[in-house]
Amino acid sequence: MSTPTPSPDAPPKWHSVAIEATLQRLDVDPKVGLSSDEVSQRLAKYGPNSLPQSKRRGPWLRFVLQFHNPLIYVLLAAGVVTFGLKDYIDAGVIAGVVIINALIGFIQEGKAEKALDAVRAMLASHAIVVRDGEQLEIEATELVPGDVVLLESGVKVPADLRLFHEKNLRVNEAALTGESVPVEKSTETVTGSAAIGDRSCMAYSGTVVSYGQARGLVVATGSQSEIGRISTLVSEVQTLATPLTRRLEQFARQITLFILGAGLVTFLYGFYLREMALLDIFLAVVGLTVAAIPEGLPAIVSIVLAIGTRIMARNKAIIRRLPAVETLGSVTVICSDKTGTLTKNEMSVVQVMLGGHTLRVSGTGYAPEGGFHQDDNAIEASQDEALQALAQCALLCNNAQLKHKGSSGWHLSGDPTEGALLTLARKAGLDPVEAATATPRTDEIPFESEHRFMATLHHDHAGHGFLLLKGAPERVLELCRQDASGQPLDVAAWEARMDAAARDGQRVLALARCDMPANTTALLMADITQRFTLLGLVGLIDPPREEAIAAVAECQRAGIRVKMITGDHAVTAAAIGRQLGLNAERAVTGEAIAKLDDLALQRVALETDVFARASPEHKLRLVDALQAQGELVAMTGDGVNDAPALKTSDIGVAMGKKGTDAAREAADLVLTDDNFATIAQAVREGRVVFDNIKKSLLFMLPTNGGEAGVILLAVFGGLALPVTAGQILWINMVTAVTLALALAFEPAEPGVMARAPRRPSEPLITPVLGFRVAYVSLLMVAVTFGVFEWELARGGSLELARTAAVNMLVVGELVYLFNVRHFTSSAFARGILTDNPVALWMSALLIGLQLLFTYAPPFQHLFQTVALDAVSWAVILGLGGLKFLAVEAEKAVLRGMKITNF
Repeated sequence: MSTPTPSPDAPPKWHSVAIEATLQRLDVDPKVGLSSDEVSQRLAKYGPNSLPQSKRRGPWLRFVLQFHNPLIYVLLAAGVVTFGLKDYIDAGVIAGVVIINALIGFIQEGKAEKALDAVRAMLASHAIVVRDGEQLEIEATELVPGDVVLLESGVKVPADLRLFHEKNLRVNEAALTGESVPVEKSTETVTGSAAIGDRSCMAYSGTVVSYGQARGLVVATGSQSEIGRISTLVSEVQTLATPLTRRLEQFARQITLFILGAGLVTFLYGFYLREMALLDIFLAVVGLTVAAIPEGLPAIVSIVLAIGTRIMARNKAIIRRLPAVETLGSVTVICSDKTGTLTKNEMSVVQVMLGGHTLRVSGTGYAPEGGFHQDDNAIEASQDEALQALAQCALLCNNAQLKHKGSSGWHLSGDPTEGALLTLARKAGLDPVEAATATPRTDEIPFESEHRFMATLHHDHAGHGFLLLKGAPERVLELCRQDASGQPLDVAAWEARMDAAARDGQRVLALARCDMPANTTALLMADITQRFTLLGLVGLIDPPREEAIAAVAECQRAGIRVKMITGDHAVTAAAIGRQLGLNAERAVTGEAIAKLDDLALQRVALETDVFARASPEHKLRLVDALQAQGELVAMTGDGVNDAPALKTSDIGVAMGKKGTDAAREAADLVLTDDNFATIAQAVREGRVVFDNIKKSLLFMLPTNGGEAGVILLAVFGGLALPVTAGQILWINMVTAVTLALALAFEPAEPGVMARAPRRPSEPLITPVLGFRVAYVSLLMVAVTFGVFEWELARGGSLELARTAAVNMLVVGELVYLFNVRHFTSSAFARGILTDNPVALWMSALLIGLQLLFTYAPPFQHLFQTVALDAVSWAVILGLGGLKFLAVEAEKAVLRGMKITNF
C-alpha cells in the first residue's frame, strides 16, 4: 500500500468528497484499515495528532517587561533623583511602588499563555481504530490520515473524520459551532461551501458523540484539524493594548517632555539671566522635577484597578488582567455568542399548540420553574385536560433524566430536547416517578433517522394498554387520524401553525397517542400505522435568558451596541435576536461574510446586529472590522470556536461554569454565573473605575502643578524657594498614600450608565480637565506664596515661612479632595460625610501626619520645620476655605454650561 497523496498545504474539502473517492485518495480498505508499516510512514509525514507547542517567554523576561512602560520610566527617574538627594527613605518608597506595580502585572497576566494548553486539553486522549484487520485502542496522538476510527455514544471525537457508516449518530458540536442541539449525522456529501455546522458527513475533533454509532476515516490531524486551525488563530492573535495603557503611555510621554522642557528653561534662565550659583539653580531644578512628577500615580492606578477587581469578583466577574477593569467602561460594542451566553444552552419548550388553543410557556432552562399562559393570562395546568394528556406523553415517551443537585441546579442526562420535554411535564404538575409507576413502559421503538419518531408501549395496572409517539411533525401527522377532541385532523391548519413556529426559530415536535389491546406486550413497526390521535405540537428553542434581555436594554441605554454572533442557523439567530431587542431584520450568514471585502464588511458590521453560521475566522474578521471603525469591542463566548475572537477583542469575556477552558484562558474577564446580565454590571463598575482614576489624576496633577508653580515663580521672580525638594517629596508621599488613595473608594457618579461610552481616541487630559488642572494649580500657587510671603513679612524665619507654606499646600490639597470627589456636582449634592467614609479616615490620618511633620522634633530636624502658632493656622485654614469655595464656584459655572463629565 503506497503513501497517500493529499497535501496538508491544500487539503480537499472532505465534506464534498464522495466516500469512494475518499477511500481512494487515502488509499485504505475500510474493513482492514492501515497496516503498521503504513502508519509509521504516515506518522513520519504528518506528525503526531497533537497541537504544536509555541515558543514562550520565560518568567524572568515576562517580569522584566513589566517595567517597559513610559510612566514607570518617569517613576524610576524620580527614584534616581531622590536617591541622588540622599533621601534614601523616599527613594526606597518609590522603588517599592515600582516593584509592587510590576508584581501585580506579572501575576495578573502570567496565566494568559494557557489558552493553547486549554485547547489541547479538549483533544481526546484515546481512540478505537481498525488496523491490520483488528480493532485496537490506541493513544489519540498516534492517529494518522487514513485511520478507520470507531465512534459510540459518550466518546470524544479524536480527529477530523469523514463518516462512511453511521447508525443514528448525533454529535454535540456546541463548543465548536455554538449550536444548542446535537447534530444528526449522515454519510451523504454536502456542498463545498457548507458551513461547519452544516457538514453532516463530518465529525470534528474535540466534539462529543451524544447518541448512536459510526465509523469514519481520519482526514485531518493535529494543526490541520478544525480545532488545530482555531489553535493557530489563537496563537497568531496579538493582544491589544487597553485604552487605559494607551492613554497612560501618551500621558507619560507628554509629562516627561514637559518636565524636561520646563527644567531646561528654568536652568538656563536662572544660571545665565539671574546668574544664580550652579548648586542653587541645580537644586531648584531638582525640586521642580520632583514636584512635577506624579510618582504616586502608577500605584494609585493599580490600587483603583485592584479595588474594582475585588468588587467585580463579589459580583461574579473575575478579572484576569488588571487594566481590563477599566476597559469595560470604554466598551462601545459588545459582540456576544448566543449559545450559553445570551441563552442558557438548555432547550426549553416555549409554546404548546393544542387542538383548540395555544399556550405560551414561561421559564427557561431545565429548572421546572414557570407556567402556562393563554393571551397573557396564566392558566391552571391541572385543569387543562388536553395539556395534561400532552404532558403525559412528553414525560413517558422519553429516555432522558433530570436530577437536582443542590446549589448547582438541575442537570440533564440525555438528549437536550427530551430534557426540555421532561421540564414541560414537571411544569404541568406531573411527577416522573409517579407516572412511571402508574403506567410502566413495556416496550419501545427508539428514535432512528430513517423513521424519525420514537414510540413507547405502556400499561396501567388495570391492564389497559396505550401507545405514545413523538417525532418530526410531518411524520407524526401522517400517522394521525384525529385531534384530541375527536375531530378529523385538519392537516393544513396544523402545518400553518408548524410553519409559524419555525419562522420564530423554534424546533417543532409532534406528540400523539393511541390505545392498544390489553394483551399487547411487544411493540413492532407494524403497529405504527395511521391510528393515532394528535395530542398537539410543542415549539422548542434555546431561549434568551430573561435577565439577558434586560441587560441588553441597559447596554443600549448606555450607548453600547450589542451584536450577536453565533454558529446557529440564521432563522433561529434572528428569532433570538428579536426577543433580545436587537435589529434582527436581516441576519448575515458566515457565507455572506466570506464574500465581502474588508471595507464592505466594516459597513455591514456596523449596520447589522445578528450574524449566523459564523466560523472562528468570521468572528475574527467581524471584530477586526469593528475595531477598524474605531469601536472598542468586547467579545463574549463560551466555546472553543470563540477563543480567537476573545483574544483579539479589546476585552474578552468568557463563561466560567459551562464555558470551555479554551475560552476562559483566552479571555480577560470570566463570568462565574455564565450570565450576560453580569456584563452590564461589570461595564458599570468599569466606568466607575475609570472615573476614579480620572479623579485621582484630577487630584494629583493640580497639586503637582501647584508645587512646581511655586518653584517656577520663585526662580523667575528672584525669590527664596518656599519649599525644599525634601519637603515636596514629603507632601507627595503623604497625600498620595492618604488623599489620592481615598478616591479609589468613590461610589458611582449619578447617571454613570446613562452617558455614552468614551471614544477610544479620547485623550486622558481633556480640555475641561486641563482647564481644571491649570485653575487649581494657580490657586495653589497663590495661597502658598501668599502664606509664605506673609510669614516673612511679619518677621518669621525662612524655616517658619517654609513650614507654613508646606502646611498651606497640604491643607489646599485636603479641601480639594472634597471638591474633586464629584466632577461638576456640588460637594454638598450628596452625603459629603457619609458616602465615602475612607475619605474621612484618610483625612484624619493626613492631619495626624502633618502635625508630626510640624511639631515632632525628629521631623523638624529631618525636614527643617518649626512649630506654627494659632494665628498661622487661622490664616492657613481661612485661605484653604476660600480655595474650596473658588473651586466650587468653577464647578457651578461648568454645570451652567451643561458640562457634567471630564
